[in-house]
Amino acid sequence: MNGKHNKIGTVVEFIQKIQEIQEIVAKEKGQEQHIFYRGHSSKRYRLVPSLFRKITKKGKNKSIYSKKEDILYRELYMSEYKEFIHDKYTLDKLVRMQHYSLPTRLLDLTTNPLIALYFACQSSTDKKESAGEVILFFIKDKYVKYYDSDTASYIANLARLSHKEKKYIKSAKAGKEYDRIMKKLLHFIKQEKSYFEARFEIDDLKKIICIKGIRNNVRISSQSGVFLLFGLKAILGKNGNENIRIQRIKIRDKKKILDELDLLNINESTVFPDIESSARYISYKNKVK
Repeated sequence: MNGKHNKIGTVVEFIQKIQEIQEIVAKEKGQEQHIFYRGHSSKRYRLVPSLFRKITKKGKNKSIYSKKEDILYRELYMSEYKEFIHDKYTLDKLVRMQHYSLPTRLLDLTTNPLIALYFACQSSTDKKESAGEVILFFIKDKYVKYYDSDTASYIANLARLSHKEKKYIKSAKAGKEYDRIMKKLLHFIKQEKSYFEARFEIDDLKKIICIKGIRNNVRISSQSGVFLLFGLKAILGKNGNENIRIQRIKIRDKKKILDELDLLNINESTVFPDIESSARYISYKNKVK
């Protein structure tokens, strides 16, 4: 597969391109992997979870939320406890928090390329409409985990540690403070997995893994959602990393593609299945032209 942008202007062209890529991947030997998708309305957007996004102030890039991850987690959990009462794992809670727009260390992907195409065609913040893109993620099997994975528990429970504690883990300085923090992390994991043993692989805390989570709300189900879960120091470059390959498909003629997707019943009311989205969609469809 080459790394060049492929320009797509119709749903048929897009499906043909996806089929072509899948056939190439199927022929690759010794590369057991999954393919997932994500749509961006502008190629300016980076592959960064909302928790780690930054703003530029006085010429410096500053994190908006990452230093208060544990506070964000606790505040929402405390104020909306009933929403989380059936969530067994911290990961489940993070997925639900992501659904309610709280910044988390999760990045949404989908198993459905047409859902990614829909998001690629949504309006961007550019004054002049730019081309969208669908990003394909080729992820090795061993980095695709289920919701109850031990590695997922390691990384997800980082959300409950303070910024200072996470910073200490990154430094990997052995000693009493390091041991205390690791015991605290172990305690959080044992709350959801009583059988869990104290056998940390520190490298696991630094990985990016793909999670097939419990579809605990209708939006995740409608969007065929999966997630990338980012660990400590985890950065996904423009071209991926050693475990995740990335390919991009450039999307043009967004309005035309959205009209074609609507014929396939992929629109605002089905991608966002709530009464507010349905009302917007119905209003748009019945607008006097």
